[in-house]
Amino acid sequence: MAKQQAFGDKAKGKVKDTSMNVKVIKGFRSETGSVKFVSRFVKVKDIAEVDKIDISK
Repeated sequence: MAKQQAFGDKAKGKVKDTSMNVKVIKGFRSETGSVKFVSRFVKVKDIAEVDKIDISK
C-alpha cells in the first residue's frame, strides 16, 4: 500500500491564523489608594490595536 498523501500536502492544506495573542496589563487605583492590576490575553490582528483595547475590572 502506497501513501495517499505526502507530508507537504498535509502542511499546505492548513490555514494559518494571522492574529496574535498579547497580554494587556492595566493598572488602576483602588478605593484604599493602592494600585491594582488586571491582566488579560487578547487576540489582535495588528500590534497597533493594543492602544485601542479597553479592559475593565
